[in-house]
Amino acid sequence: MSLTPPSPRESLHTRSVVCEGFRRDDGHFDLEARLTDTKTHAYPLMTGVRAAGDPVHDMTIRVTIDRAYTILAVEATMPAVPYPGGCDAIEADYGKLVGANLAKGFRGAVKDKLGGVRGCSHLTELVGLLPTAAVQMFASLVPEDDGRHKPFQLDRCHALESHGDTVRRWYPKWYRGAAIQGDR
Repeated sequence: MSLTPPSPRESLHTRSVVCEGFRRDDGHFDLEARLTDTKTHAYPLMTGVRAAGDPVHDMTIRVTIDRAYTILAVEATMPAVPYPGGCDAIEADYGKLVGANLAKGFRGAVKDKLGGVRGCSHLTELVGLLPTAAVQMFASLVPEDDGRHKPFQLDRCHALESHGDTVRRWYPKWYRGAAIQGDR
């Protein structure tokens, strides 16, 4: 279903976020996430005016992971920031994520290592997309249901709750019957 038609309006700002996953020749995997913020008009900053269309933020992070979702390497770059020499001075600190696991306790690890003034709010927000991007990257590399192991995606969102109709219809082996009132 589409959104309802909006009221007449003027475009002011665009945030673009792209996450891509890659299989490397060495058997590891790279996830790259990029965030850009642009405006449709000249934008005055304390550091100078950004022309319409020139990015206020342009930042990319690459994490190399293994099949178990463990981060092996991190590289961050910020070619466009509102405060050059300040914002981009934190790029190397994202290396603190090496050893963290995207599937186990990741958000807590990010908060502990890079929360607040220990990181860049925009880059840290971008890092928060990596766990689900990794799941999507790996999803096409394994059978959705091998019949022996409960599919990873079950019981991770409302549509795929093991007591729900979607699981009954598409994953009957893993269906657990209608939920008892109050189970949710």
